[in-house]
Amino acid sequence: MSLSKPHPPQSHFLPRSPPGNPSSALSLPPPDPALTPSPAPSPVKISMQEHFAINVCPGPILPIPQISDFFPRFRDFPSPPPPQREKQAERDRDGAGGERDREGERDREEVEEGQKQEVVDSDDDDDTYLGTLEFSLLFDPESNCLHCTINKAKGLKAMDSNGLADPYVKLHLLPGASKANKLRTKTLKNTLNPVWNETLIYHGITAADMTTKTLRLCVCDMDRLGRNEFIGEVMVALKRLRAGESKRYHMGLERQAQNRELNNQTQEQGTPMAEEERGRILVSLLFSQEKQTLTVGIVRCAHLAAMDSNGYSDPFVKIILQPDMGKKSKYKTTVKKKTLNPEFNEEFVYEVPHDQLAKKTLEISVWDYDLGMSNDFIGGVELGINAKGERLKHWFECLKYTGKKVEYWHTLTQQCAPSSD
Repeated sequence: MSLSKPHPPQSHFLPRSPPGNPSSALSLPPPDPALTPSPAPSPVKISMQEHFAINVCPGPILPIPQISDFFPRFRDFPSPPPPQREKQAERDRDGAGGERDREGERDREEVEEGQKQEVVDSDDDDDTYLGTLEFSLLFDPESNCLHCTINKAKGLKAMDSNGLADPYVKLHLLPGASKANKLRTKTLKNTLNPVWNETLIYHGITAADMTTKTLRLCVCDMDRLGRNEFIGEVMVALKRLRAGESKRYHMGLERQAQNRELNNQTQEQGTPMAEEERGRILVSLLFSQEKQTLTVGIVRCAHLAAMDSNGYSDPFVKIILQPDMGKKSKYKTTVKKKTLNPEFNEEFVYEVPHDQLAKKTLEISVWDYDLGMSNDFIGGVELGINAKGERLKHWFECLKYTGKKVEYWHTLTQQCAPSSD
């Protein structure tokens, strides 16, 4: 009786090996290199210096801050926007050679320079970008005053790094602009739409000045760290104003106001302009019939010539009634420091009969006071029966209308200058 051994269960996954080869009982397919894990990398050995260097410098080195980052005003501001680069699509499609590339670079540089020039020119010509100024003017012929009321400005150009400005308005009378006829408003901080509502007054303006003078109004930005910056200006010919009537203006600021009439006026004036540059003085005369006295009032001076190196003068006025009557005929006002438009409001009394007053001559001279040195003569004027024009008219009205104060503006000249101060 023979018993047969049952066959071992066959696996569906492993093939059956032949009976004569026991070592190859199991035959596995070759391993897939993509699925076989790579051996673990051996640890990297580094030195102590490298270890400390890695810990100290874990990231990229940052740039050192420049001083201009903390003081942006030192930069060239405002700067024109960078010009747009010319597109290279057509050149890339054409595939030009090296020579064409060089020529294209030259052409592009020329275009960029032209664009920069256009940017600068457009910045100078863009009046609306500079802003507008509102003001009003009034000429009073009785007091010989020009009232300039500066109301407000709108849309001024930003001049500071914060996108704002510190604007003020500066006024000049042309021709003959100097510190003597310069007026300015207060400065308003951090605004592009300032409102001043401030009135500035020019004294000693006659009807003849209104036909020849031009008023220039400049808007500037105050800068404490450097020089004040110019924003824009406007010009108004005073001959367009009517006496006693206020006229309101709303004008756009310009980089350089165009007014060709100034050159012609400067050439036509000649000698009268040279006399006017010495300044003017407002004098009042009053003769009292009861007291038999002549009261001379020195009210103020305007547009005096600058005699000191700082562009100003230290003026005072001397008056002498000729023929000389001794110490009682000479008077002197107080000294006003560092000004070209002094206001004195001082009066001096001479005891003289009315019948002798017609034979007298009143000499008025303006001087610049210098400590420890001889005083400088600025200009003078003589009132008397031998005078001419407004000076003779002033003296005649004083003798005719006794008991009435008569005021006149007189132009200072260097004629008949006193021999000593």
